[in-house]
Amino acid sequence: MAEPLPTEKTRIWRRAVALVLLCVALAAVASSEALHSALLSVLDASEQIIRVHPVLGATLFVLFAAVSALIAFVSVAVIVPVAVYTWGQATSILLLWFGWMLGGVFAYGIARLLGRTVVRWLTAEAGLKRLESRISRSTPFSLVLLLQLALPSEIPGYLLGLVRYPLFRYLAALALAELPYAIATVLLGASFLERRSYLLLALGLVLVAGSLFAFQRLRGRLRIDA
Repeated sequence: MAEPLPTEKTRIWRRAVALVLLCVALAAVASSEALHSALLSVLDASEQIIRVHPVLGATLFVLFAAVSALIAFVSVAVIVPVAVYTWGQATSILLLWFGWMLGGVFAYGIARLLGRTVVRWLTAEAGLKRLESRISRSTPFSLVLLLQLALPSEIPGYLLGLVRYPLFRYLAALALAELPYAIATVLLGASFLERRSYLLLALGLVLVAGSLFAFQRLRGRLRIDA
């Protein structure tokens, strides 16, 4: 039997390596008094602007998070420290979670309503076709949840929209899968602001390990179910 998900495997490992490198870079900046102080000055200026336009600031953050869930090369991680600095951890988690949920709903709706012609411009069509042979409307909820945990956030939305997976079951899987990632991402941002370099690196490694573990479990389930 052919190796399942080869393209997705490459993307997962690239994302894992990128996250590790990002955490190392952030830890290095946090360890430098001069660099960290300079960045805090930028964050302070950003906070003052957001305080003047609170609704617009929150809306833009949510929309940026939503776009990051739709398009692979857009990452909201770069502005999470601004959110944590401005709103604190709890509010940042809720805003990030809501934004990712919104992006997932958009991805699902685009695929379900507009079809493959539009989706192929937004993500890798070959990967979707391989997954479509294993995922359907009747796929167990546990497998859909694993799919959400294991793959980059834009892929499950497009895939499940194309196969017309039930919307409310998709939303439940999306909410459960995105919440721990939202919490971890905000904790990373908070660790950076607090200059807790070791915690930052530890959280990054846990996040990478969890993602890789979920992907390995998904590959095993798809081999069994294929």
